[in-house]
Order: sequence, then structure tokens, then C-alpha cells
Amino acid sequence: MQRTLEPEILDSLPPDHPDALHNRRDLRLTNRILGTHRWLGQTVPALLRSGETALEIGAGTGELARALAQRGIASDGLDLWPRPAAWPPARTWHVADLRNFPAYDRYALVFGNLIFHQFDDAELAALGACLRPSVRVIVACEPARRRLSQLLYRTVGRLLSANHVSLHDAHVSIAAGFRDDELPRALGLAASDWEIRCTTTWMGVYRMIAVARTTGSRSNVGRGQVARAPLQR
Repeated sequence: MQRTLEPEILDSLPPDHPDALHNRRDLRLTNRILGTHRWLGQTVPALLRSGETALEIGAGTGELARALAQRGIASDGLDLWPRPAAWPPARTWHVADLRNFPAYDRYALVFGNLIFHQFDDAELAALGACLRPSVRVIVACEPARRRLSQLLYRTVGRLLSANHVSLHDAHVSIAAGFRDDELPRALGLAASDWEIRCTTTWMGVYRMIAVARTTGSRSNVGRGQVARAPLQR
């Protein structure tokens, strides 16, 4: 199954459109079933050092980064959508395009949930070039590219009353997902410079943890610290 990108309907809708609101309901349910927020909620704090701040890219409604912030984890958000009404006053919300965001150097850890698959290899390479000089850790939860996952969501989604936006976008998102080491390679993360863990859960979630090996602005993290972050559930 070759990786293919098609436009997602959600990207054409304003945040307050009824179909977008229903889609967010579907995404909350999907994240709960797949355990993506739970895994990121365990993994991000385990990899952050004292005094460091995390940034969620493609943060959407901010629910994940907000939950981390409420637990005392320094976490900011970045998205094209406006700052959510419930966003913590003490945390920063950047309204910006992640492809040309100028302040990645303020963050030791950058993480994303269901966002990297929206970009082609050239865009991922450009994003990687922005992240590599200063970011110490990159964490991602993405769709694993499997026809079985498309079939399962088409079936289960209808049973869960997913709307047409969710059914369409899930199908194209899975087709744009990743396998093996495709994401770190697309981001230009060389094994000589990064310790990389890529795993796929039986439910079709592709997970990547990449930790910089080099010294300097990105202090080296040994294998022990990477291993303590939960790779699978």
C-alpha cells in the first residue's frame, strides 16, 4: 500500500461548523479507543527534563496539551485554529503554520497526534530541518498505513455514528500514514544523530519516539531514558 495524500474535509471547514464539531466528537472517541492521548500523556512527561517545555503541533482544540498543563507539565500549543476558550492562561498558544513556525528553539520536546501524516515528504523534510537544530525529542502518534484499518474504521465508525467528515478523513488519513521507519526518514533523522523507536500497535497506531544523541543545545539522552517511555500498551 503506497503512501498517498488527499485533502481532508475538516481542513476546509471553520472550527464552529456543525460537521467540524461532530468530527471533534468522533476524534475524541477514536483517541479514547486507540489510547493515543493516554500514551502521549505518559510518554511526554517521561521524556521531559526539569525546566524544559513541550510543544504540541497541530494541537486543534488543545485538549491533550491542556491536560498535560493541568498536571503541571509545561506544555504549549500550536495550530492554525484560534486559542481555545479553555486554554490555561499561563500557557502559550501559537496561531501559526507549523511548517514555518520560527520559535521551535524555545522547546526541548515537540509532539503531535495525528498531524505528521497530513504532509508530503518534501514538507516533512522541511519540518525536520526546522526541528533538528534545537529540539531534543520528537514524539508522534500517527495512523499506521493498513487497508485493514480502513475497513475497520469504515465499519466501526458507522456503528459509532461517525459523520461523513470523519469517515472520509479517517480513510485518507490511514492512506497517508506510516510504516516502519518512514516518518523519521522523512524528517531527516539520521540514526547516527538520533535514537529512534518506531512501533505499531495491533489497533493500527504508529508511534515514534526520537531522541537526539548529540551534545550541545540538545543534551544527550541515554538508552535508559528512552526505554522508560512506554512504547506500547
